[in-house]
Amino acid sequence: MSSIHSSSQDAAKADDSKAQPAAGRDRMTGMEVRASISLASIFALRMLGLFLILPVFAEYAHGLPDGHDAQRVGLAMGIYGLMQAFLHIPLGWLSDRIGRKPVMVAGLLLFVAGGLVAANSDTLSGIIVGRSLQGMGAISAAITACIADLTREQHRTKAMAMVGGSIRSARSVS
Repeated sequence: MSSIHSSSQDAAKADDSKAQPAAGRDRMTGMEVRASISLASIFALRMLGLFLILPVFAEYAHGLPDGHDAQRVGLAMGIYGLMQAFLHIPLGWLSDRIGRKPVMVAGLLLFVAGGLVAANSDTLSGIIVGRSLQGMGAISAAITACIADLTREQHRTKAMAMVGGSIRSARSVS
């Protein structure tokens, strides 16, 4: 009886020793972690810029000379998402053709330019133009594709979860 018990313990120890090296290989590499955190941070900063104005924009818009039209206020808020929806697939296709980094850099520059236009505008029309430019920097497809390019298949879910967590964090901070 003890020989059966002892051999089952030996088998369990052998299984544990085999599992430990596999667990070490199953971790994300340093490059995968850095890439995932960097790309998730870019995504989060863009979302933070969007989420920060949501709660106060309608009140702020009423103080603008042309801010009493509810439809235009809604357009100023929605144009960002609308432009992203129109450009998400074309910019993803472009990132496949010319590379992820050029599309992401151009998108971030458009986002910054749109933010400057909107921040320096004293009319709702100017804010609509700025928010439209921000939305034209739709780089989520390029970021997602870049994460897929830089991570092994077994770790993509973790990397995408980092992006999702960063979006949630941006929403919580705002």
